[in-house]
Amino acid sequence: MSDVALRAAGLTKRYGRLVALDDLTVEVTAGEVFGFLGPNGAGKSTTIRLLLGLARPTAGRAWVFDVDAADVARAHRLLAYVPADVALWPQLTGAEILHLQACTGPGVDAAYRDELVERFALDPSKPAGTYSTGNRQKVALIAAFATRAPLLVLDEPTSGLDPLMEREFRTAVTAARDRGQTVFLSSHQLAEVEAVCDRVAILRAGRLIQVAPIGELRGLHRSEVTLTHTGTPPVLTAIAGVDDVQPDGQGRLRFTFTGPPAAVLKALARAEVTGLAVREPSLEEIFLDYYGTGNTR
Repeated sequence: MSDVALRAAGLTKRYGRLVALDDLTVEVTAGEVFGFLGPNGAGKSTTIRLLLGLARPTAGRAWVFDVDAADVARAHRLLAYVPADVALWPQLTGAEILHLQACTGPGVDAAYRDELVERFALDPSKPAGTYSTGNRQKVALIAAFATRAPLLVLDEPTSGLDPLMEREFRTAVTAARDRGQTVFLSSHQLAEVEAVCDRVAILRAGRLIQVAPIGELRGLHRSEVTLTHTGTPPVLTAIAGVDDVQPDGQGRLRFTFTGPPAAVLKALARAEVTGLAVREPSLEEIFLDYYGTGNTR
């Protein structure tokens, strides 16, 4: 099996004059948790439909492992998919739906499925028609995490879940990665992506604008440093990447920097620094750098 779980090359989707997705080229490595981040309307769900062969691209191609996404029957034997809006058979109980999905999918770990039912606090004896949005989501997530499919595609998977269940979701994602499964997680929940993903892609108005490991993504943006010192403050203004130096005249100094820290550390070593705190930007702050605080397109 290929070491690339999902691949898109020049993937484009137009609806008349509207460009929902524009020339997407990306690869998701087998065994990683890959975050696909963007606000509502950025094109995330359109991308997933194209990757899974559920919509025909205007241009470009996509593959699930080595299988062309257009060959839906073959491609879907390799994956489990949780859509943003889960619809279930209303007359069937949760247990019956989980059994049906286990019979039609690529295999299931029944013992782990039963464990997940307990952890997600799902009552499987109730008809699905009585389930809340969150409980419908739980059924789909339990089915996906219990499957032996090598790829899990999750589209806004925690909508409707309370914070306790979100914690269980993150634990299940980590367990899937530990078993060697690939997880493609589309979300606008920044904390969720930051907590579980190895790499993240940021989509804006249908265009891919960044792909990087989360640690590297933070490194592309400014970290905030606060220090205390005695005597003369360190000289930082001539150092590349240092900005917004704010001494308070009372032994306290703040500044931001981006890039390698070596020059900054040398300057600090020459000063009488008594305390130092570095705050990296959160994924939310990075996200807002791309979109602007007032721009949700």
